[in-house]
Amino acid sequence: MENGEPALYLFCFARSDAVREVQGTAVDGHSPLSITRHSPDLCAVLSGVAREDFCGPAAELHMQQLSWVAPRAVRHEAVIEGVMAYSPVLPVPFGTLFSSLKALTEFVDQNRETIALFLRRVADHGEWSVKGWFDRRQAQRALLSARLTAEQKQLSALPPGKRHFAEQRIGRDIERDLSIWLDRTCRTIASDLTGYASDFRECALSPHAHSESGAEEVLNWAFLLPESAIGPFQEHLKQANLDCQSQGLLLQLSGPWPPFRFVPALSSTGAP
Repeated sequence: MENGEPALYLFCFARSDAVREVQGTAVDGHSPLSITRHSPDLCAVLSGVAREDFCGPAAELHMQQLSWVAPRAVRHEAVIEGVMAYSPVLPVPFGTLFSSLKALTEFVDQNRETIALFLRRVADHGEWSVKGWFDRRQAQRALLSARLTAEQKQLSALPPGKRHFAEQRIGRDIERDLSIWLDRTCRTIASDLTGYASDFRECALSPHAHSESGAEEVLNWAFLLPESAIGPFQEHLKQANLDCQSQGLLLQLSGPWPPFRFVPALSSTGAP
């Protein structure tokens, strides 16, 4: 592609028979959306885009600016969510470009079976996110109070110096016990929740992520859930929160989202 030459911006693949038209605008906020139909059961949702917005030195600077990326990334996902209301989707990453309709068609031909299989697999499914936030100070206070109460008689019988060292030992034991409890609890909850899901991903934590209350992010899970499992899944998560709230662990659910984290690898021969 030459400078100034338009490109095709790809949002997602969907089922042709389910998507008649698409509403909204492209990532630039004004270009129209379009559909290319590759077979009765496969279409691509596209828009035109200025090549220099995503390719070249200026684009590299844009991609480092949150003020430029964020609104376009939001529009990217909004288009996919709009299509998802009518059809299962295979979403593609933000900024996926093709030089021409011919290049896109060749890409589809190379990956047709994989795309079609994925669309069948995620029919009546959505991606649900579960994030875990751990208030370590709250957990420490609760455990320390319980331990000191349980050992109050023994501690009160000690001389002040020995009592001080005993309380320090209890504090060290609490740190170790907290780590063991948190790891065991998260593993148990994950095992229970995956029983409702068609697939599961353990995702990377956001560096230095903390909630408004100061709790640290300790888990980031993605579940591919069939619609029939959403109710039981939510109830199980609600009970897990009730069981863990006194220890400072809170699980937050959001979704359904397009199934980004479950997209299979696609061949890139001659691709974007």
